[in-house]
Amino acid sequence: MGLVFEVLALPLAPVRGVGWVLDKVVQAAEHEYYDPTPVQAALADLERARTEGRIDEEDFAAREEELLRRLEEIRLYQLGKTAS
Repeated sequence: MGLVFEVLALPLAPVRGVGWVLDKVVQAAEHEYYDPTPVQAALADLERARTEGRIDEEDFAAREEELLRRLEEIRLYQLGKTAS
């Protein structure tokens, strides 16, 4: 039965190949989107800008809150991935 199914499904092989490639692209995009390294670097740059006086406290607080929310989103995503 297995060989017969493979022969009959042979015309669908390109579709399965495209599906596999799309899966790999999605995995790579998720990995890049949920990588905390750029967010942590942005936090460090933000702190440096504040200490050098390039931004005021209000701008710093707003941007820091945004970056910390992003880090929390990443952490929750990673927890969900390991729980699955």
